[in-house]
Amino acid sequence: MSGAPARQTIYFVRHGETEWSLTEQHTGRTDLALTTHGEAQARALVPALHGIAFAHVLTSPLQRARQTCALTGLASAVVIEPDLIEWDYGTYEGLRSAEIRDQRPSWSLFNDGCPGGETPDQVAVRADRLIARLAHLSGNIAVFSHKQFGCSLAMRWIDLAVAEGQRLALDTASLSVLGNDAHHCETRVIELWNFVPGRFAARHTEASSTRA
Repeated sequence: MSGAPARQTIYFVRHGETEWSLTEQHTGRTDLALTTHGEAQARALVPALHGIAFAHVLTSPLQRARQTCALTGLASAVVIEPDLIEWDYGTYEGLRSAEIRDQRPSWSLFNDGCPGGETPDQVAVRADRLIARLAHLSGNIAVFSHKQFGCSLAMRWIDLAVAEGQRLALDTASLSVLGNDAHHCETRVIELWNFVPGRFAARHTEASSTRA
């Protein structure tokens, strides 16, 4: 049908563990590599992505995202997308939330942004700009990016404010899927969020051991 939205599915992958994600330090533009465990996490995503015909593969320019992409086997067709870079934390780069709240008790990234870095409105503009470009693509699209920008992108995908992203968890080396309602293509939906391979099985095993 002429003028109908292109059908697309966005497979959003957050990068694997880094030294700072392990210690919960805000990591924006600091270009850290994956830890050995982070590399293993990235490889664990291969079965979840295997067999999907990706029409496009996009990644943040930061090496933790690029490494994750390479370890999933999708680097041969990858395109660097600058707008997939993580939130700019400005003077809060490398700090933990608890350290920031020692100075600003009511501080929230998604409400307040960062001095010397990005505001929520600026991140919303960046996410909307990316979504507008994605709208010109069709098929399955793999996207490798970061935690806080990923939560922001998901909210803008479903037309909510960036501030609502604080309600989402997004673990390292997780897979999320953004798409369109099957019966209303113009309605964007979150089909899957924060899937980590093996996590449910591990929790089930732990719960069974506790009951025993």
